[in-house]
Amino acid sequence: MQAYSLAFGFRQPYQALVDSLMCKDAMDHKLDLVKQLGIVLQGTVKPMITQCCIHELYLQGKVIQPAVDLAKTFERRKCNHMEPIPGDDCIANVVGDKNKHRYIIVTQSQHLRAKLREIPAVPVVHINRSVMILEPMSEASVQAKEKAEQQQMLPSALETAKVAQSKPAEEPPRKKRKGPKGPNPLSVKKKKVKRPPAPLPKRPATEDTDKVGGKRKRVEAGQSEHANASSGSGHDRKRRRNGASTTVVSAVRDKGAPDGED
Repeated sequence: MQAYSLAFGFRQPYQALVDSLMCKDAMDHKLDLVKQLGIVLQGTVKPMITQCCIHELYLQGKVIQPAVDLAKTFERRKCNHMEPIPGDDCIANVVGDKNKHRYIIVTQSQHLRAKLREIPAVPVVHINRSVMILEPMSEASVQAKEKAEQQQMLPSALETAKVAQSKPAEEPPRKKRKGPKGPNPLSVKKKKVKRPPAPLPKRPATEDTDKVGGKRKRVEAGQSEHANASSGSGHDRKRRRNGASTTVVSAVRDKGAPDGED
């Protein structure tokens, strides 16, 4: 029972729900049912019986009157059945799918025992050869026990809340500092592109410039003679024109002068 107590929360006094067959067999084997249950379960026991199970004992007559008298000493468990039903169905109905009230079933019915093995957290006690025994934990109970142990290992809601409170508050993400902003490109005047100055016209090289900065050109002998000849012929033409004009002027003067002056 210690495994049931740790896994499913059974506590003393244990509520032992007894059926009609167990009452009859206990009287046949001359067993002290309450004492034997205390030894098997290793704790104080509170035996209980439903009205439907007592009704089954009444139907069997005065032959089993000692069993009826034993059942009357147990606490009545309300099953809320207005009409009596078979004891196996009544106990199965009281236990339900989860055995919410943590009953220990004390029965000699094999059909009921097989049905209760499919329900987790249901201890079953029966008599085998005049010896009362507690059946091993069923497979359904083992699976439910392992699941309960896993749940106990997880942190509770209170522990989770405490852990959340103990954690330092997360700092808000820092905003990246932006550098100085430049001027709005739409509000800035465009820079005027300076055109390069027009190149100055080249002056013809003079004699002075030739002497100062430039190199003197070397004139060949034939070219110099031709230049002198051309310059001399030019002077001759000039003299001829001047002489002709002088002759014309003198002739005009001669015609215009009076004869007495000669």
